[in-house]
Amino acid sequence: MPNIRLKLQYDGTCYHGWQAQKNVRTVQGELIAAIKKMTGEEVDLVGASRTDKGVHALGQIANFHTTRSLPASAFLKGLNSLTPADILILEAEVVPEDFNIRFDAKSKIYVYQILNARTPSIYHRRFCWFLRDRLDIGAMREAAKYLKGQHDFKSFQASSPDSGSTVRTVYNIRITQRRDFIWIFIKANAFLYKMVRNIVGTLVEIGQKKREIEEMSKILAARDRRAAGITAPAQGLFLARVYY
Repeated sequence: MPNIRLKLQYDGTCYHGWQAQKNVRTVQGELIAAIKKMTGEEVDLVGASRTDKGVHALGQIANFHTTRSLPASAFLKGLNSLTPADILILEAEVVPEDFNIRFDAKSKIYVYQILNARTPSIYHRRFCWFLRDRLDIGAMREAAKYLKGQHDFKSFQASSPDSGSTVRTVYNIRITQRRDFIWIFIKANAFLYKMVRNIVGTLVEIGQKKREIEEMSKILAARDRRAAGITAPAQGLFLARVYY
């Protein structure tokens, strides 16, 4: 049975996240409906990451099995014609039948975008966290160093029904700035629920001088969500890339 792998982008503004849910619009739900129009099948579409409501993707990966023997190029063209304009299929290919989109992933990169300016922007309002007061980027970079490596990131996990390990490995965390824009890149083997947004919120509080740089170590050690900072808003977050 052909296993079709998709690479896609989406603007998550109008969606209640990736995962299909009843009575709300989701990215997965739109794709499943489009695939059904093409194949007549109700497929099991799996995504590499379950992005939250309002979160975007530059490089989400998904796959599904189908009994239809169509070339991958047909799915690329067909799905782009059947999905809304805020979902874009970049690639479609046939992969080995046992390829597992989640468990075969080695790491992921998320990027968070901040507009740090005197005035907000209508053009960027759907894709940035607007902050008026200047952030201390140097302090944020120093605090971010504490997060590199293998740690228990429970302090940065929002309440979740999952009872698995909260230990993750952050391979790299990089903060760059160009004019009024700040980007926070985090590459890890996996992420906890709202982990990136909670890390960003904490780094911003350090950049605002509401917390000391050295607090980051204490926050990690606390293993308590109440020890960390605020949750950054969803619209600034992008799933950038998944590595296999």
